[in-house]
Amino acid sequence: MTLLDGKPSTIDVDFTVPKEYYDDFLSALKTVPHGFKVEAWPEGQVFSQMLPSDYLAISILIETTLKHIELRALHPLDIVITKIGRLIGRDLGDIEICIRNFGLKADQIRERASKIGYAGNDEVYEMKLNVVIRDFF
Repeated sequence: MTLLDGKPSTIDVDFTVPKEYYDDFLSALKTVPHGFKVEAWPEGQVFSQMLPSDYLAISILIETTLKHIELRALHPLDIVITKIGRLIGRDLGDIEICIRNFGLKADQIRERASKIGYAGNDEVYEMKLNVVIRDFF
C-alpha cells in the first residue's frame, strides 16, 4: 500500500515472487542489509491465499532505477482480498484506505474474492468478506 501512496509507512514488506526467482530472492534478503521485516511467498501466494492467476497482469508497475528487478504493487482489489483472509485490526484500516482511495465497489470485491484460493475454511473467508461489505458499503 505504501508503494501506491495509500499510507505513509508499513510494519513489514510482503513479496510474492515468481517461483523461478524465489530461492535467489530469499538468498539476497539474507545477504543485503535492508532494515525491513520482509515476508515472501512463492508464485502468487500471500498469507494463506493464492491470488487469482492474473494477479501479475493487473498489478501496478512501480517506477524505479533498478536495472534487473521489476517492482510491482498488487492491484488494490488483490490487496483487499488478501487482507480479508487474515482480517486483523490493522487490515480493516488498510481495506478502508483501498476502498476510499481507489474507488473500489462491493461487487468488484465480491467478484475478485470469488477467484481467490483460500487455505482454510471457505465459509470463514465468506463470513469475513461479508463483514467487510457490510461495514464499508
